[in-house]
Amino acid sequence: MLTALGCALLAAGAVALGTGLADQDQDPAPPGIAAHPSPGSPSPGTPSATPSPGTSATAPPPVLPAASPTRLTIPSLKVSTSLERLRLDEHKALTPPRDPDEAGWYAQGAAPGARGPAVIAGHVTWNGAKAVFFDLARLRPGARVEVRRSDGTTAVFQVTRLTQYAKDRFPSLDVYGNTPGAELRLITCGGEYSGSAHHYSDNVVVYAKLLDDADAT
Repeated sequence: MLTALGCALLAAGAVALGTGLADQDQDPAPPGIAAHPSPGSPSPGTPSATPSPGTSATAPPPVLPAASPTRLTIPSLKVSTSLERLRLDEHKALTPPRDPDEAGWYAQGAAPGARGPAVIAGHVTWNGAKAVFFDLARLRPGARVEVRRSDGTTAVFQVTRLTQYAKDRFPSLDVYGNTPGAELRLITCGGEYSGSAHHYSDNVVVYAKLLDDADAT
């Protein structure tokens, strides 16, 4: 039964959010250079082998110039919300959106469309009523998520997976760690709700990647 006074977002992994995302390198990698070379990769400036005829080098993942997000749309869930700017409190916990019908973007992290894992969080319930991310757990791989940006572009993401984690086993590195391309994380609460503690047991995390056709107007 989803009745709650609100969703205590990211109760676990909050310190990692403050450190991991604060350490995220926001500048796009130079064209053709991987952000995190694998062991054995040539150092920058080392000539690479010429591809054999009929083969081509792997294209770098798409990224857009950084621009603040203004609106989130999830067509399959009929969600369309403006975005509040979220920051960390003195305990390095993400402050939840003030409005249960509005999601929030972690403004000290990556911007949606720029390289890195942009984080957008929202409540699942509020005072017993459905909140903006009530249906988030219904998203499935392949669903599209659109983020309108302040420069007039729309970053279009495709969901790759959805996972539910116990808050005391939240995989901070997997969720917030650096990524070679532009990715998105949508986060809300899930699992069992404790009325006495006003606390959900889990977090629901949607993972999505920027599509090549992301720069739509």
